[in-house]
Amino acid sequence: MTEENKLITERKKKLDEIKKKYKPYPNSFKKLHSTDDVTSKYCNYEKESLAEDAVNVSVSGRLLTIRNMGNSSFANLHDENGNIQIYLQKKQVGEDAYWLFNNLDLGDIVGINGKLFKTKTGELTINTETIELLSKSLRPLPEKFHGISDIEIKYRQRYLDLMVNPETKKLFKIRSKIISAIRNYFINDSYLEVETPMMHMIPGGAAAKPFITHHNSLDLDLYLRIAPELFLKRCIIGGYERVFEINRSFRNEGLSVKHNPEFTMIEFYCAYENYLYLMKLIEDLFRTLIEKLDFNSKFNYQEQEIDFKTPFLKMKFYDAIEKYAVNIDMSKINDKSYLTSYCSTQNIKTQESSSSIKMHLDIFEKLVEKKLINPTFVTHYPTEVSPLSRSFDDNEDLVERFELFIAGREIANGFSELNDPHEQSKRFRDQVESDDDEKMSYDDDFITALEYGMPPTAGAGIGIDRLIMLFTDSPSIRDVLLFPHMKPKKK
Repeated sequence: MTEENKLITERKKKLDEIKKKYKPYPNSFKKLHSTDDVTSKYCNYEKESLAEDAVNVSVSGRLLTIRNMGNSSFANLHDENGNIQIYLQKKQVGEDAYWLFNNLDLGDIVGINGKLFKTKTGELTINTETIELLSKSLRPLPEKFHGISDIEIKYRQRYLDLMVNPETKKLFKIRSKIISAIRNYFINDSYLEVETPMMHMIPGGAAAKPFITHHNSLDLDLYLRIAPELFLKRCIIGGYERVFEINRSFRNEGLSVKHNPEFTMIEFYCAYENYLYLMKLIEDLFRTLIEKLDFNSKFNYQEQEIDFKTPFLKMKFYDAIEKYAVNIDMSKINDKSYLTSYCSTQNIKTQESSSSIKMHLDIFEKLVEKKLINPTFVTHYPTEVSPLSRSFDDNEDLVERFELFIAGREIANGFSELNDPHEQSKRFRDQVESDDDEKMSYDDDFITALEYGMPPTAGAGIGIDRLIMLFTDSPSIRDVLLFPHMKPKKK
């Protein structure tokens, strides 16, 4: 029997004994105070004032330290907002209740009623009058209960990480505040929040490998959405002028510090605007988040200084390649044999069937992205790799599109939407006929919708997980997902 199994067996025996006198899993407890309420309100009280006022409190939470001293004991009780010390005397709580306490373990959830006082060292403490076991922890907590350093445990058993690591709990509260602030920003700007399907008849809205599922009643394969874009544009066609969706999307790609198969993003669309409007809005959105959430305009992300105070940089796609791609000869940028040789020397993997334009994108992703540290809008992308974007009137080979990069990662993608049904149909056909394994499908219904007329429209998506990584200085996307996808453990 392993050491852990021995401890579990001992805890189960304690539970069996407790059941002879108590019901260890009651369905409620009247919690009147949080530990944070109590400590913030009374921490500055003098001992004498607390004694005179006889402040009664009722709290509940987990026991994460226990110090037994014979006929009296101290323990620390933790709830969602913090922790507070509790004190028990056998003569105060009675023999049965003190026996119960002596059969408790770290991790047990209890309810406490009592009066506040301060110890000789000045620590705010509850003098327990009644104690109730609300739930027995049958498994021992991690040995170092003040924090979990084992990444496997942190990600696979996030509940343990939340239980014992206040910083993790704080991070996910920040995540919630960021998402709420984003939502409020768009609602205050007269955008309508909508919901679109998560199961699609065909994969669309972005170039990526989809997850496939099956509808039994219809005997039909469906695809988890890659992006909500085409449905949100249907809303614009239907007559809404400003819409957004904070959505979960799914892409059948590898796991990395910046990729998770399911992720959160916001997509938003505005009629009668173009890509220039989007860049201005996103810059304002980020500054608003910094102000509302009390972040610094200049901060370090993984030891790189990020400056949100100065205006975001703007740089054209091919200018960025010329500036950052090592020793590239721009006079040969459309020479495929030269590009093949160049990619080989730079250890850039390309497909044999790749066009010159696709190789430009490969070079950009490998050599340029990582050098874009401060917020930078890269604009004027090639049309071939932007099938849903509107081309410039004076250059059909480039589109009115941007991607925003911060700390070497793509954070947002937006463009003036292509609303010409004939051109969109041609672009879909080009995708279908290409050898790209992440190509889009031909969406016949969307073409039909476009034929009813879509006004000039601008639309963008922002990766919320990556944005939260940035604001919380988190090195991996798994740090900002409560339950990231993990490879199954080997049995």
